[in-house]
Amino acid sequence: MAVDLVPITHPVPYYAQWESPALVPDIIAGTLSAADDPLWQKSGAASPEEYAFWSWRLCGMACLRMALDHWRGTAPPAVTLAEECVEAGAYVRHPDRVDGLIYAPFAAYARRRWELFAESRPRLPAEELPGHLAAGRLAMLSVHPSLRTLDPRPPHRGGHLVLAVGATRDHLLVHNPSGFPDGSQRFAEVPWAGLGRFYAERGVLLGPGGHRP
Repeated sequence: MAVDLVPITHPVPYYAQWESPALVPDIIAGTLSAADDPLWQKSGAASPEEYAFWSWRLCGMACLRMALDHWRGTAPPAVTLAEECVEAGAYVRHPDRVDGLIYAPFAAYARRRWELFAESRPRLPAEELPGHLAAGRLAMLSVHPSLRTLDPRPPHRGGHLVLAVGATRDHLLVHNPSGFPDGSQRFAEVPWAGLGRFYAERGVLLGPGGHRP
């Protein structure tokens, strides 16, 4: 990354995709069922089982909640947002799985429902991210979930969404909805030199305006 990059950090509130961020390591490890999250009702789910089903798939909704809280001062419940995205075609729900997040209908939903700037980017190179962040935008990025530990050999790229909230000369700063409370949740530092191991170079740009440029 360019050595003259001016550091920028947006003061974005953090939300995990589970309602209890401190419990994320146990839920991911399987030592605690998501249905046993004591805060599950805050998600807007009708039951612990419904919450458990959705919680593993809510990384995109956590990113949206962060952006909405940052620009609009509101963070609707995650499952409520997910159900709206089903209606908008951004998720396709099956009995045992969910297809999505599908970027184009999600961006259309974010523009229509929340009056955000939202642009689906099937191609979003890492070198473009500092410019977007400097322009006041945030970026939902498709990365491998092992970004949380900076795995030296992830099996593939993409599959999980994080929110880019800042950049320095050496690091991209992300809020990771499935990060651990040891430092990989809020303003987690991802070295530019290692980002390519995880990042699929696609995502969604978000901004406070209601229209595309």
